[in-house]
Amino acid sequence: MTAAYATYRRVIALGGPVLPVVSFLGRLPTAMCQLGSLLLVARTSGSLTTAGLVGGALAAGQTVAGPLIGRLADRRGQRPVVLIACWCNALAVTALVAASLAWIATPPLAVVGLLAGATVPQIGPLARTRTVALARRAGAGDRTVGAALSFEGTLDEVSFVLGPALVGLAATVAHPAVALGLAAVLLAGCGSAFALHRTATVLRPAAVPPGACPPRARLPRGVHAMRASMALQGGMFGACQAGITALTERLHQPAQAGLVYAAMGVMSAAAGLSLALVPARIGLPTRWRASGAALIVLSVPLLSVASLWALYLVVVVLGAAFAPHLITVFGLTERAVPAGRLAESMAFLTSAVVGGQALALAVSGRLADAHGPYAAFAVAVGAAALILAVAATTRVPTAARPVTSAAAAPADSAPSASADHRP
Repeated sequence: MTAAYATYRRVIALGGPVLPVVSFLGRLPTAMCQLGSLLLVARTSGSLTTAGLVGGALAAGQTVAGPLIGRLADRRGQRPVVLIACWCNALAVTALVAASLAWIATPPLAVVGLLAGATVPQIGPLARTRTVALARRAGAGDRTVGAALSFEGTLDEVSFVLGPALVGLAATVAHPAVALGLAAVLLAGCGSAFALHRTATVLRPAAVPPGACPPRARLPRGVHAMRASMALQGGMFGACQAGITALTERLHQPAQAGLVYAAMGVMSAAAGLSLALVPARIGLPTRWRASGAALIVLSVPLLSVASLWALYLVVVVLGAAFAPHLITVFGLTERAVPAGRLAESMAFLTSAVVGGQALALAVSGRLADAHGPYAAFAVAVGAAALILAVAATTRVPTAARPVTSAAAAPADSAPSASADHRP
């Protein structure tokens, strides 16, 4: 554990302790808005159908626009893109609250939800890109880069546990609008702080003549398989969410659904941090296949759980396989894609998870209503089997040029190259 602690200290030292704080608080609204919009619209409209349409529009906007925002960050730099996106997103979330409280019709409300999803500033993927660039520029090895991805993955997991918990607390004590109002404030404040942090210039866009379109480097074929693997992981999330909700209702404990899902997230976060202890000789392709196999083995017991405590046990153990798969695919992508498309690729992976989760939740929810919770859990097991099939049959691309090339040239306002070695 001492070695892991030292590794994570080096990761935090790359950009300083303020960077992970503002990046975590800046990405927290993304975890709050999906559930917050559902609860808000359901309460103000009195219709779960309307709430589902708005929530689906929000997820669709994020899925489609996420890679586009990442591409803009690659071309224009993170600072202007994040600044514009976080303020647009804060305004869109505020507009969603105002429109919901004003009881406007469903179609325009869904359009506002679509805008709220399309303007998500993608702080999580961009924080990964920035931290990796800092590590590569400092001359850090693959172990430190892997630890950086594990650390960022853990921040994501914690945000997706804490975000819904804050929404649930606000909805119980006051009103869902309070949670979305807090999300808008965090977007404007912490999103701006992330954009203005001195490390924002570590990734410099390539110089392009005015009016010219910068050439786009081609992606290896294996990258598309990695994106499919992430979409299937999102499918597991959505199917598990539907199955957990249906089973807790059958057990007359519906209030436990959020706690069960949060427990899975906590275990996933812990597993993500522990990846720093995995020996370097176990390469990323091997980890990808091993995590796929673990997802199958640990998800099959979902098909036979019959009590609340058994559900807690199975779901918590399953959570130990989620983060290793996510972080491994991020690591494979970081090594495979050209430096000039790293932010776009990271955002695409995140959008794949969001899109896969939204689609699986819709399908699994219908299956759970018609055939019970085990039908939804069967979708999760099927997605795990497909993940392993993709991992086993994909030829992992060779490493692209390191980020220490032109895209990560030293910036005057960025930390010095010795940051990786500070005590």
